[in-house]
Amino acid sequence: MAFGTAGLALLFLLTAALYASVGFGGGSTYIALLALADVDYRMLPVIALLCNIIVVMGGTLRFQVRELIDWQRIWPILLLSVPAAWAGGRLAIDRDSFLILLGLSLAVAGVLLFAEPLFRNRHVESHSAGSRAIWFAPTVGGAIGFLSGMVGIGGGIFLAPLLFLINWADSRRIAATASVFILVNSASGLIGQLMKSQWEQGGAAILSYWPLFVAVLVGGQIGSFLASKALPERWIQRLTALLVLYVAIRILWQQFS
Repeated sequence: MAFGTAGLALLFLLTAALYASVGFGGGSTYIALLALADVDYRMLPVIALLCNIIVVMGGTLRFQVRELIDWQRIWPILLLSVPAAWAGGRLAIDRDSFLILLGLSLAVAGVLLFAEPLFRNRHVESHSAGSRAIWFAPTVGGAIGFLSGMVGIGGGIFLAPLLFLINWADSRRIAATASVFILVNSASGLIGQLMKSQWEQGGAAILSYWPLFVAVLVGGQIGSFLASKALPERWIQRLTALLVLYVAIRILWQQFS
């Protein structure tokens, strides 16, 4: 690995702490770091999804205790996203197609990270008619879930800006919704990925990255209970977006050059 195991684990710990403090899992950044470390592309989604689950599990429990999870409004979003995440994870694609899709997904994620504060600051009098349509939540959830399962990103980074854009709820409840979405879709996508990659053959290689799982467990707890004050949230998002966009450009440049 370009970073070395210890260096990569430290970066994972910091990522988990920062993302957990705002209800996210950090999947896009784990993917970016793993790609920079030249990890086998077949293991990227599995490692990132496992890390996502470890981080957001604590955050989801925290939101549930604070009664910020509105299950009645969330279940339509999850209705199609869970099976779609499994199908996306189960889908076998070749290395070049995966890297192109990953690069494009990271590029979108980076742009959304930059744009989310603009959505967060919007004040809309009422929800748009489209957001109230019965098909809206299942369709959006299914599309994000399918993409998330394929590339190993929990999907919260796509869902949260959209929810802010339509004025779906206040920021705390949107964070809670994103946390639940990431948890269930990461688990569903992981099952699909393991069925595709044959756990019996790849399990040992994946488990060799155990320091990363310990790192995100520790970082997730730090983020959930203390919340990082090292930088304002806006700067955290911008720095993360720059990293994600850098990796996206790097991947796409290598694929098309």
